[in-house]
Amino acid sequence: MSAYRRTADLPQMIPVFPLDGALLLPGGDLPLQIFEPRYLNMIDDVMAGDRIVGMIQTRPGGDRMRPRLSDVGCAGRVTSYAETSDGRYLITLTGVCRFDASDELIVHAPYRQVRARYDRFEADLCEQHEALAPLAARNRFAKALKRYLNRRELDIDWDTAQAAPLEALVTSLAMGLPFEPAEKQALLEAPTLSGRFETLSTLLEIDGVDDGDDEGHSLQ
Repeated sequence: MSAYRRTADLPQMIPVFPLDGALLLPGGDLPLQIFEPRYLNMIDDVMAGDRIVGMIQTRPGGDRMRPRLSDVGCAGRVTSYAETSDGRYLITLTGVCRFDASDELIVHAPYRQVRARYDRFEADLCEQHEALAPLAARNRFAKALKRYLNRRELDIDWDTAQAAPLEALVTSLAMGLPFEPAEKQALLEAPTLSGRFETLSTLLEIDGVDDGDDEGHSLQ
């Protein structure tokens, strides 16, 4: 469970790290390597404060060096931090709560900051006990995942996948699989866990091809 119980406990003005193709979801862990000076500065500042960083993608428009930000991002807390001998930071962000990036702030810092509105996503702060899907949908999901992985020549530990709670598996796959930025954004903006499961299932089915070998794996 998140250390934050209410959206009012979260900082309302947060630094953001625009990074297309990188998805952070509530409860997920995102390892990052920080080396650009402006983001090293950002991490220095957040480590001296509440450790909150907003991960967000960009959308078309704006200046090349300052593209427009997506409407929705996810706030994460730095839960792991290390510095390398050449000055890079190795951090892990743990997802806390999604936010609407309502206004970008005019600041003197070299990194961008927004006013974050969390009201729409207060459920992200609660333990989720949603029944994600019936058995038939889980089996469909497992087959689509296997086809997707075969086509991409990727692999997962099926024993671990079968033992994991479906919520954790959906979060891990949504964050880790190489979907396009727009697809990552759709996964982020899915209103509920059930919605994210359905979106992920659809993306796997669209991308996958039938390799004639669907047997042997299921997610019970």
